[in-house]
Amino acid sequence: MQLSVIILNYNVRYFLEQCVLSVQSALENIDGEIIVVDNNSQDDSCEMMKRRFPNVKLLQNNENLGFPKGNNLGVAHAQGEYICILNPDTVVAEDSFVKVLAFAKKQPDLGIVGCKLIDGAGNFLPESKRGIPTPFVAFTKITGLYQLFPKSKIFGKYYAQHLNENQTGKVAILVGAFMFMKRNLYLDVGGFDEDCFMYSDDIDLSYMMLQKGKSNYYFHETTVIHYKGESTIKDETYMERFQKAMLFFYKKHFKVSKLFAVFMKIGIVFFSFAKMFQGKAIIKMIPKSYLLYSANQKLADKLSLVLQKKVSFHDLKTEKMVISSSLRSGDGTEIILDNEFVSFKESIAILESSRKKSRCVGITFKIIPKNANFLIGSNNSNGRGEVIKIE
Repeated sequence: MQLSVIILNYNVRYFLEQCVLSVQSALENIDGEIIVVDNNSQDDSCEMMKRRFPNVKLLQNNENLGFPKGNNLGVAHAQGEYICILNPDTVVAEDSFVKVLAFAKKQPDLGIVGCKLIDGAGNFLPESKRGIPTPFVAFTKITGLYQLFPKSKIFGKYYAQHLNENQTGKVAILVGAFMFMKRNLYLDVGGFDEDCFMYSDDIDLSYMMLQKGKSNYYFHETTVIHYKGESTIKDETYMERFQKAMLFFYKKHFKVSKLFAVFMKIGIVFFSFAKMFQGKAIIKMIPKSYLLYSANQKLADKLSLVLQKKVSFHDLKTEKMVISSSLRSGDGTEIILDNEFVSFKESIAILESSRKKSRCVGITFKIIPKNANFLIGSNNSNGRGEVIKIE
């Protein structure tokens, strides 16, 4: 078997359904498998998986084992030569794994491959590629120096700014939302360190690959949506775990003085509070109008009843798959993409292209997954996403 995709789920039933649907499409031309590990979700994630995806391997835990242990469990059941650690709040394109697999096979010193990540609004996520968060590099992140001097080789290491988002190349650290590697190498380094509950586990695994003499790569030729904020609510528990995670990484890999340790703790507290309030300061915007891209006129009528607002219809039987030229900056229109007629790859391309066009500022997006009774999406990378049932 070529590839095993490991998806660790915790209480994100609708995002999981869309994710698995996209992965199934992406594995059509690959000898692969999907393994979903559920960390004792209290929603109906497992019931949905059994009903909609009976052929997907589902591992149900009786408690929340955390990110490292949950993923290690999934990998232990994997049969693929390669594995992909994938967040449930992601959407992959139909050709994502074909492209990444072809790239990976060409690298003689392969560690981990990451890809280009965007949020639900089409914005590039800078954590797609990062440098080693040494104490100094972490300092540039905490103080915001990397933003003040974005082209500086000294201050731009945290987000590996020696590469732009459209350049493939070697980087030190990749994000756990999408990590592609050989299964044997993952097992050789011991997988994710289970002493870390979450948050620095991807940094640690990436760093261990470097210590093995391997190279990690940022691969820009495929884009994946990462909605973010779905598996984690940025509350006081989040802040505490984030602090512990960063301290875990420093204690494991770096020798620092007691004075510097105190300084870092102060910085981590500040950074944690910033992230916590960043996630809470989102004001929900209600769309002024809706535009459905589909070939199903009845769906537009049904959505008008559910949303209690007229839904304009862009008929894909007669019209091209382009964002309407009538949309303007600040328009407040929400575009709904029907996955029955718009592929995940096309949806991702639309989100990306919208952010490159100033006239599309203020436009938001939702997707209706194929054969699903809900539309789903997120308007930013800090707050939680939105699910609207259309039964």
